[in-house]
Order: sequence, then C-alpha cells, then structure tokens
Amino acid sequence: MKPRIILGISGASGFQYGVKALELLQPLPPEVHLVISKGAEKTCELETDYRLDEVMAMADVVHPIGDLGASISSGSFKTVGMLIAPCSMRTLGAIAHALTDNLLTRAADVVLKERRRLVLLARETPLNLGHIRNMQAVTEMGGIIFPPVPALYQRPPTVDAIITHSVSRALDLFDLEINTIPRWGEGKLNHDR
Repeated sequence: MKPRIILGISGASGFQYGVKALELLQPLPPEVHLVISKGAEKTCELETDYRLDEVMAMADVVHPIGDLGASISSGSFKTVGMLIAPCSMRTLGAIAHALTDNLLTRAADVVLKERRRLVLLARETPLNLGHIRNMQAVTEMGGIIFPPVPALYQRPPTVDAIITHSVSRALDLFDLEINTIPRWGEGKLNHDR
C-alpha cells in the first residue's frame, strides 16, 4: 500500500509553507491528504497570489474542513502522520486541549492518539504563557513543535530558499527522502571555519 501523509494548512501567516510542502511532496511516494482551514483560505487571498484551486490540485485528496466523517478522521486510516504548515495558535490550542471541532484538529487528534508523527510549524511571536503551555502539552502528547526558524548560516539568497529549508527539515522528520536540504558536513555547506 502506498504511504499517506496528511497536510493541514491553518490560518496563521505563512500560507506559503503549506504550498511549499505540497510542492516538495509531489515527486515523493506518499499520497497527500490536504485539509485547509477557513482562516487559511483568507490568508491565501491576503498574503499570496496563489489560487486556492491550483493549490488544492497539488494534493492527491482534498478534504473539506467541516467533513468530520472523512477518512483522515479515523485511526483505522493509516498514515505516516500529519504536518500542519503553518500552524496557528488557535489550531495549536485546540490540539493541546483535544478539541476536535473541525477536520484539521480532528485529524491531528487522531494522529496523536494513534502515536503517529505530528509536526506543527507554529507561527507566532512573541509567545504568551498560554502559547508556551499549549506547546508543552502537545509535546508531552508526542507532537513536535517546529517553528520555521531560518537557517541563516546557509546564506539563503531568497525568501523561497528560507521557506524551502524550513519545510524540507519538517518533512525530514517523517523519514521522507528530501533532497533539497544541504546537510551539515556534506557538500559545500561547511564554510572554512
């Protein structure tokens, strides 16, 4: 059976992270199941020139946010896990408190209960104590909080290079063969030190 991965895009700033994940996943084996929040639809419109239908066309399966009976809402539907890119503080809070009021948070809850990999590209700064406690709760449940922090030591030439690196590193956590990451100690990454 072909492996499957769930990609969630929430309404935090940084819709481009979700699009980059779709782009990087296209040549790879996993079947991509996409769920986009209502907030993300608005962020797409405000922050990018992407058309939502073009973004959704990059996924193998698109699930409506309100479809709580979708395949990805069941633990018997096997996946390698879920990436939420970007992850809003609202989505983080819902996951931290097991509030499954939409398919995005339900799918994340299922991934955690089945002990699969959940990676959240949390997008907010500065953080208040509630955010930090929610991050702690998700971490204690087995999730991975992955703020998309730029790797400036690579001297990225473009914003796209910064986004590509963050998303590649996040996808790397699913043991996918991502070839867009310069790895320390390999190739030209080591500057004379």
